[in-house]
Amino acid sequence: MKKHLLALVILGAFASAAPAQSNVTLYGTIDAGLIKRTDQRVAVGKRANNTLGFRGTEDLGNGLKALVHLEIRYEPDTGTNEIGANGAQRPLFQGQSRVGLQGAFGMVRLGRGLTALQESIIKFEPFHGLPHTAGFYTDLAIAGYTSEPLNMAGNSKNRFSNALWYNSPEVGGFQLNATISTREANGGPAVVGRGTPALPQYPANSQASTNPYSISATFKRGPAAFMAAMERNAVETDLWSVAASWYVIPSLNLMASYQRQDEEHTRLFNQETRAWVVGLNWTLGPGKLLAGFGRKKPDGLPSTRQLSIGYEYSLSKRTYLYADASNKKNQTDARYYAVGINHAF
Repeated sequence: MKKHLLALVILGAFASAAPAQSNVTLYGTIDAGLIKRTDQRVAVGKRANNTLGFRGTEDLGNGLKALVHLEIRYEPDTGTNEIGANGAQRPLFQGQSRVGLQGAFGMVRLGRGLTALQESIIKFEPFHGLPHTAGFYTDLAIAGYTSEPLNMAGNSKNRFSNALWYNSPEVGGFQLNATISTREANGGPAVVGRGTPALPQYPANSQASTNPYSISATFKRGPAAFMAAMERNAVETDLWSVAASWYVIPSLNLMASYQRQDEEHTRLFNQETRAWVVGLNWTLGPGKLLAGFGRKKPDGLPSTRQLSIGYEYSLSKRTYLYADASNKKNQTDARYYAVGINHAF
């Protein structure tokens, strides 16, 4: 009897000491197509970010989970790390590198990733946040704003590094999202601002003059969704945005957004930029029509108008063909055409 009791005690001790259940998911996207821009030859390019990611969770018990998320971005035509606007290769985990906890309180994470505003606005942009020329996400949908002006040249413009994220639980369709970053220097170029090229307002590798932060509130009710958000970056530029979408019928989603950027801290003139975008997604059998029109107007400067239309044809749940056309008018016309294939795994 005593031996049986001792065996049960030992088994119980091993059970309580057993490792928590965990899993890691490997995922990615590969997108390649033929692209033609005004005054440029046809080239092999991409419509969406090409990613290779690792997403992991570990069950810690009592409803608590540990989270980890790493995402590599690469160029499909060369196999190299993603190339930035300055022609230099971006860091290995340019897409995302965050670790955190999730529970009844919501989700808390640390590292690098999309800001609260940037992550929320994607759902109200007609090309679902794809950072390509036909889409509105990197310009009109954010009024020309950048989230990280003091980071390394060529880095993507919609993320915070050295940051803390909080996402509340969704209650009655409402969710609050917030991001705050430290003032750490990240090897960025000089920002002249209100200074001069010899004495810039923010010299190279400057720290932020205030803690960058981003806040968004989203609300969903039936076929409708709404967003209100605000963000301030490392050089104290402010961005405000409101957006809404509505499924008129299950296959047709209409959306609109309005945003205003305030650069008072770094500009003497032309401090405000206003922009708006309207668009739709219309599912037609195995295909989907994407269309949008928008305008960006900096105070005292010429406006930018953009009209874009795209079509996606699903070959399966993970693979689709696409065709896009866009016309962007500022002081000159810029036309963009693309056809290609996107596969997610």
